[in-house]
Amino acid sequence: MKVLLFILQKEFRLIFRDKIILAMMTFVPTMQLIILPMAADFDVKNVNVAFIDHDQSTTSSQLMRKVMSSGYFRIVDLPFSYNEGIKLIEDGSADIVVEVPLGMERSLIREGRTTINVSINAINGTKASLGGAYLSTVFADYNREIDLPMQAPSQGAMVNVKQIELVQQNWYNVRAEYKYYMVPGILVLLLTIIGGFITALNIVKEKELGTIEQINVTPIKKWQFILGKLIPFWIVGLTVFTLGLVVMYVVYGIFPEGSLLTLYAFAAVYMMALLGFGLLISTFSSNQLQAMFVAYFFIMIFTLMSGFFTSIDSMPNWARRMSSMTPVTHFIFVVRLIVLKGSSFHHVYQEFLYLIGFGVVLNGLAIWNYRKTQ
Repeated sequence: MKVLLFILQKEFRLIFRDKIILAMMTFVPTMQLIILPMAADFDVKNVNVAFIDHDQSTTSSQLMRKVMSSGYFRIVDLPFSYNEGIKLIEDGSADIVVEVPLGMERSLIREGRTTINVSINAINGTKASLGGAYLSTVFADYNREIDLPMQAPSQGAMVNVKQIELVQQNWYNVRAEYKYYMVPGILVLLLTIIGGFITALNIVKEKELGTIEQINVTPIKKWQFILGKLIPFWIVGLTVFTLGLVVMYVVYGIFPEGSLLTLYAFAAVYMMALLGFGLLISTFSSNQLQAMFVAYFFIMIFTLMSGFFTSIDSMPNWARRMSSMTPVTHFIFVVRLIVLKGSSFHHVYQEFLYLIGFGVVLNGLAIWNYRKTQ
């Protein structure tokens, strides 16, 4: 026990002595959590629209005002022809061209239907699909609002067409704001970087400085050495996690709906697993450059396969299986459930067991692979 305390004392002194590393582990992740969710917003806003109004009627003017007031679109030009609108897309001035046909209002009154031509710049597929979906929603909403009398073909009388009204409710994210989805995921990724990168450089640094040889000739056991390397960064990781929760509440107004105890239990086990992963890389690497590239390779895979950027359900079968094997996937899933939905431990205990297994395997491999020569 005294040997372990000696190693911990040494590691904490090294951490607090290196001001840059200390800032990278505390201040930098905090600033990233404040800034990144503001920039990494997948909601499509400020879509530029060229509105071609051949009808010049009251109905078409109301439709244009409806598009402008939606908050997603900006009317950038009012061209007189479709070719002029396409030129605006070609030069990048417009993302969508809306063409209202001549006689739109008359068709609505006489036939109860009309056709509006919408052309979308699909170079940016996400913006095209979401922009088109938003525009369809605006048109559907306007269609429910208009109250034009339609002529019944058999009786020749004027009747009003009744439509089914759809009432939508958003659960767990009432205003459907993307920050509620992004912030927990970014917090997990910052913990992953600390657990993967910083610890991957730890033992390698001892090798480069030559101090590893001095440690190897001491009676320190392998598990004591690995544990002494792991615990300080585990404490730092939980400190960063606490700072992240504070930023999440103060800056974005997000407070976990579920139990903080459950959240910290998962964070503690996840950090143990990631630290074991970083230490395992460190035992294989000969220098810090090797450790950095290996850690970067795996963390990129963890990030891309975790469901942070794209939905796991939309991945092919082989990618979904690979995603289920990464600890980041399970922890992001759990954090979002606990923070947004308020899930209890009973609902997520399987992920907890997986993270424990992942941590036991990686830390066991790190202890086994560390070669202590006499």
